[in-house]
Amino acid sequence: MQTEDFAADAALFARLRSVWEDVDPMPADLVDRMVAAVAVEDLSREYALLTLVETNLAATRSDSDTMTLQFSDGTTTVLLHITQTESGKHRIDGWVDASALAVRLVQATRELPAELGEHGRFAFDGVPAGVSRLKLAVRDEGGDLHDFQTPQFEV
Repeated sequence: MQTEDFAADAALFARLRSVWEDVDPMPADLVDRMVAAVAVEDLSREYALLTLVETNLAATRSDSDTMTLQFSDGTTTVLLHITQTESGKHRIDGWVDASALAVRLVQATRELPAELGEHGRFAFDGVPAGVSRLKLAVRDEGGDLHDFQTPQFEV
């Protein structure tokens, strides 16, 4: 008897599902939108989007390697232009579009501060090659302070 009840229930649920598919079908892009919504939900302000803007490929095998990186979290954007100097170290010129109070370049256990100039400009000179990260103290439009931190990048 339980098998008959199960079969009757399954048939009833199948008919009910068929009615709902006809009356209110699932949107074709629902699965993609849900995956995107879950992915965005996991993002936080500490992780920024890294975009390789430009690499001077002609100079890749020369002494004048250059690279331009852009980091953004949707409200703050940082642009970095990295060049190799004659000494083999690097110069990093940067610009931030938010009201930054402090900027530091972090490599392993050392931190290099930079002075912020007009229009959010800053620079680091004599930077050795290695994995790096930029940390900024930023004041948002409401006047609140928050930290902006880039993902790691290779200098």
